[in-house]
This record gives sequence, C-alpha cells and structure tokens, in this order.
Amino acid sequence: MIQRVLPPIPSDWASLLKDMTESDTYQRLLAFLKLEIEAGETILPSRKDTFKALELTSHGSVTVVLLGQDPYHTPGMAHGLCFSVPPEIRSLPPSLKNIYRELHNDLGCRIPNNGCLIPWAEQGILLLNTALTVRAHSPNSHRKCGWQHFTDRVLELLNSKSSRVVFVLWGGEAQKKRSLITNPLHVVIAAAHPSPLSAGKFFGSRCFSKVNHSLLDAGLPPIDWQIPDV
Repeated sequence: MIQRVLPPIPSDWASLLKDMTESDTYQRLLAFLKLEIEAGETILPSRKDTFKALELTSHGSVTVVLLGQDPYHTPGMAHGLCFSVPPEIRSLPPSLKNIYRELHNDLGCRIPNNGCLIPWAEQGILLLNTALTVRAHSPNSHRKCGWQHFTDRVLELLNSKSSRVVFVLWGGEAQKKRSLITNPLHVVIAAAHPSPLSAGKFFGSRCFSKVNHSLLDAGLPPIDWQIPDV
C-alpha cells in the first residue's frame, strides 16, 4: 500500500532514478507522506501530478532547468510544475506576474491571459521544485521530508549529460544547488527570486535572453518563451 502514496515515476526517468527509489531515503519519504494522508492532511499537488515535471520533460529532452522551491500551497493552484498554475486560474500568483513582466521587458513577449507553463515544459524546460509536495495552506511543510535527496539526484543526472543544460536558479534556496552543477559544459544563470520581496533585484536580470544565448552558443534551438492565450 505504501507504494500507492505516489504515482509511478515516468518511464525514462524511472530507470535513471532506480537507485534512489530503492533507497531507504525514498522509503522514508513514502512513509512520511502516508502518515500525512492518514492524519487527514491535504497534499498538493494531486497524486497524479506529483511527477508532472518529469512526465512532460524527459531526461533526454532537457535543455533548461528552472528550479523552484515547493508547490503552491493553495488548493487548485499547484499542478506539478514550478511557478505554473492550471490554465483556468486567472488570478495569477505574484511571482508569476513578475516573471511575465520581466519576460515582456526582456524579449517583448505579450503577457498572456493564463499562467500555464506547459508550453515551456514541452520545449525541454524541466520545471522542477526542490520539494514535489506540500501540505495545503502550509508553505515549506515538506521541505525536509526527503524530497531534497530525490531532486538533488535529478540535478546530478542532468549534470552528467553530455549536451548543454542551462540551469536557472532564482533566489537563495535554488542557488544552494549550484554546487551540484560541476560539468563545465553547462551554464548556470542565477538571479534574485521573482517574489514581490525581491522582485526589485529580479527585474532587469534578462534571464530569458541569457538562456537563449547560452542554448544558441551550444548549437541548440532557443526557447519560444511566449505562452499562448487559452
């Protein structure tokens, strides 16, 4: 029963993460989540969306990693991709509004009518949080339950790739993972977090054009950052 707490890991990642999922660390994570559910806690995102970032962006297709902290803790907003919300959500989180503002100022992208970032994931951007679940209405509540070991392993697997990956680290928590990126082939782009508390330093960072420049420099196609209206 404990294995049903989380859905299966998407197939191409599953073999790469086998050492992690067979570890005691992962079993403790499952046990923690099971206790949360048995205590009546609401876990976000929904079970089916826990590994959505890995589902939409295969290991082989990753050219960019955008690293977030943990899922939105308001029910209905988290759907497994960092900073993204389902397309029907029209009142966007402040951080996402600031991301769109910087994107407009950097590349002239039109600000869309929704916050669904699936089009980015489908182009090879891994929209990864360092913790893949959270207790509803309790930010950072699953920060130290074991997810950090799992997502560190994901980053290590990407660091070992033989083609360029651009790692985008916004804010102090994401930048703590910089030590995992040791392959000189890759590029790290660090900036302040887009939350209202640090947006003044985030604006003007031009991260999006820097990502595309780094991809083109390695002979890889740039990202089309324009999110379409729905």
